[in-house]
Amino acid sequence: MSEHICTLSTGDKVYFYDKSIVIFFQGPRKVLSTSVYNGGYHEDYKAVYNYDGKQGSGMPCEMLADTYVGHMTLISERLAIDPKLVTGMATAASMENVVVETMSYQNLTVTAIVTGGIETNGGRVGDPATYFHPVEKPGRCGTINIMLVLDTDMPPGTMARALVTCTEAKTAAIQELLAGSNYSNGLATGSGTDQTIIVANPESELYLEGAGKHDKLGELIGKTVKKAVKGALNEQAGLNPTKQHDVFRRLKRFGVLPNLVWKEYREQHGNTIKPVYLLAIEELGREKLMLTYTSLYVHLLDQFLWELLDAEELEQAGQSLLDLLAEHYQVERVLIQAATLEGMLTSWKQLFNSIVAAKLA
Repeated sequence: MSEHICTLSTGDKVYFYDKSIVIFFQGPRKVLSTSVYNGGYHEDYKAVYNYDGKQGSGMPCEMLADTYVGHMTLISERLAIDPKLVTGMATAASMENVVVETMSYQNLTVTAIVTGGIETNGGRVGDPATYFHPVEKPGRCGTINIMLVLDTDMPPGTMARALVTCTEAKTAAIQELLAGSNYSNGLATGSGTDQTIIVANPESELYLEGAGKHDKLGELIGKTVKKAVKGALNEQAGLNPTKQHDVFRRLKRFGVLPNLVWKEYREQHGNTIKPVYLLAIEELGREKLMLTYTSLYVHLLDQFLWELLDAEELEQAGQSLLDLLAEHYQVERVLIQAATLEGMLTSWKQLFNSIVAAKLA
């Protein structure tokens, strides 16, 4: 299947074919790419692309060669593009879930073309890493991939600044969804394999030297990338505010999972079959007051871990929130036994299960 997705303000055409989204340049372009394959800064490329490397649902990315660069070279040939005159990114996200966002101000236009998902690979910068090797690891696929087209000319340094602004915007989008890391109890800042390609138009009469937060170009980058990343995460995995309106989504990064809370419930209260319990906590976990106070409770934990609150402040504020929940649901209050991460989570789970028991009584 082949599809013409859109024509950009630069005149460049965007196509979807052979599991790839390809931007074909209609003239000279400046390109800055984070990809291992033909990455860096170039001015002679004819196209850039984003490739879905999955072999099928739930299957790993395919590898056509022993190295990632060799694999992408063969993909470029499959796409009928000179492998030396293109840079591309591979991903495990579906190209059908691409989101395109465009914004303009006077004669400046910015377009973000994004695919992405962080449900399985989302992490926070500084999380413990598992990979260290001096050569490219076969099979690595990007998760949040961004192609950002800036219809203005600029020096290479400004393109590098645009890459920084683009990355900040991606992180802001993830943080506004409160998506957690899969490798720590922190909020995610991206995935471990994100990639970005920035394209500028040297044929434009507009020439800009600023792409930071004080520049209009930086503002448009921030807005388009944030909107496109949120849209892509929703399209790929249904990650949106509605899905996140659940205490177990908020607490997942701290290891508070329905099956584990069920085990503690069974030990404390017994005699309820698991499906009845799971249905009850699904409903309770989405109730407005439970979600709101639990969200505040979680934010206390974050501030404690960031050393913005001390143990006394954590315990005092946390106890107040637990007491408000106990009063609202008319159950016996639970006292925090230790102002530690483990102690705070244990107290929340005890109160939550007491509320479930009262509802099921």
